Amino acid sequence: MRYALIGCGRISTNHILAAKNNHLEIAAVCDILPEAMENVLAKHGLEQDSSIARYTDYIKMLDEVKPTLVSIATESGIHGQIALACIDRGIHVIIEKPMAMSMAEADEIIRRSREKHVKVAACHQNRFNVAVQKTRAALEAGRFGRLSHGSVHVRWNRNRGYYTQAPWRGTWAQDGGCLMNQCIHGVDLLRWMLGDEVEEVYGVTRQQFHDYLEAEDVGMAVLKFKNGAIGTIEGTTNVFPKNLEETLYLFGETGTVKIGGTSTNNIDVWDFADETEADAANKNLKEATSNVYGNGHTGLFADMVQAIEEDRAPYIDAVAGRNALEIILAIYKSQKTGLPVKLPLTDFASTDMAGTF
Repeated sequence: MRYALIGCGRISTNHILAAKNNHLEIAAVCDILPEAMENVLAKHGLEQDSSIARYTDYIKMLDEVKPTLVSIATESGIHGQIALACIDRGIHVIIEKPMAMSMAEADEIIRRSREKHVKVAACHQNRFNVAVQKTRAALEAGRFGRLSHGSVHVRWNRNRGYYTQAPWRGTWAQDGGCLMNQCIHGVDLLRWMLGDEVEEVYGVTRQQFHDYLEAEDVGMAVLKFKNGAIGTIEGTTNVFPKNLEETLYLFGETGTVKIGGTSTNNIDVWDFADETEADAANKNLKEATSNVYGNGHTGLFADMVQAIEEDRAPYIDAVAGRNALEIILAIYKSQKTGLPVKLPLTDFASTDMAGTF
């Protein structure tokens, strides 16, 4: 399967590795900076591979290379427009989080992909973490009983050097703040685990220590689910002196799970009323990862390839990407208005937050 990558920044190495692990034909890479393309290819020993075309114009690349599958790993603000360009050409696409920066653009990606019969996967790769998959299996088997509540904590550190490395970071048009950039994976997991159907969101955000940004560096929210469960979110880049944790808690009538580690990759607590001998392997499960992005990209790519071949929806489809984005934008809108926000959210964008701080 012919594959191309658009955007060769920080996360792109995980995309190239996933493409290699799934034996895709890496036909082209694209970035406005030629050195970025060479750097990511060199990390995987591909810098001398002349069969991999290099482009600085993604439209030209799409039209000339005609890949079957593209992954988008650019700055967030242009994810949507690139995805739509791929969809209009019948090219299947994996979109890094967030899939868009406005509800209108996310909804248009869903609408147009259905119209054109194109597969779209949202890159929420932590769903493929071993700890997350074990927990999801227990949830689907009914082992938690009735859900009470859950929470996600993303307690990380991002210093000035991180933001100056790429000037689009922390801007409303291209990135958003810690909730949109760092916390959205945890938000995706929380919404997915607690039943997906959210009625209302109330959130508060602040910019405490990063006054050189446009967006927030800490945010907290409460979610009311239609099934009666309550969710809470804490996301921040203010933890001193380094990343502390990305943690997901689920509390049910007959089960409690805490998934911890730096990227929800370990099981810290695994307690069920119907405990069996097989549960022993899940207690203190640890999945080794080389960075905070985890190992999930390879599984996500494998599922997408299979979805294309089998003509089915990907495991993490565009609706899942929209759902995670909707929660972040609802928190932003709640901060702006000072009021709870009813879902579904239809007409809000990150740029509506301009001037907040």
